[in-house]
Amino acid sequence: MRIGASVTIGIALLLGGSLWTSKVMAGRQANMAHVHMGHVLDKFPGTPDQQGLLTAALAEAKVAAQHAAFAAKSPDNLDAMKLHAGHVIHAIDPTVEMKGPGIGYGAKKASEGVAQHIDMAGKFNGASANVKTHSAHVSAAATSTATRAAEALAVAQKVRAASSASDAATLIAELQKLTEQLTAGADANGDGRVGWDAPEGGLQQAEQHMQLMKKGEGL
Repeated sequence: MRIGASVTIGIALLLGGSLWTSKVMAGRQANMAHVHMGHVLDKFPGTPDQQGLLTAALAEAKVAAQHAAFAAKSPDNLDAMKLHAGHVIHAIDPTVEMKGPGIGYGAKKASEGVAQHIDMAGKFNGASANVKTHSAHVSAAATSTATRAAEALAVAQKVRAASSASDAATLIAELQKLTEQLTAGADANGDGRVGWDAPEGGLQQAEQHMQLMKKGEGL
């Protein structure tokens, strides 16, 4: 009887321990979702000052928009437009143009990083419904931003190759619109609002849904 009771107790302890371990592992997974949220919002190795990926993306997008606007103020000066187009390129992808006024990370790379890490957060088994829902929203907006950044990069390179001020000025008008949309997004369907979904979302929409996610997690 004592042996039987011991075996029964042992089995109960094993089952209890297994359940406890499962809960701990689920908790760790949920915390990993928070870690990836932190990579987006707060801190990420490799960015300047280890700032969050979204913070880096916003900073670079701001520089790109500023210099596209500077270029638009000199529609008769080809050299000035080319100079500022180079600054836009640096802010979008410093591997293409190494020198410039950006922070040296690139809006395109940072936006891609936002999408990558928030996807990781949403795909953890322990992630909450809140994280899963808003991670999809953030990822869509960040991915659209990365696509728009690539388009702006191509236009800026065309400005650098332009042979006349009139040709460059036409391209600069397009570049200014694209760089502004990196942050603000674009009302693609004309309904008077900018949503998070492709192809509308920009970094502003990504930030909004990151804050909603953070609030929902009680962080």
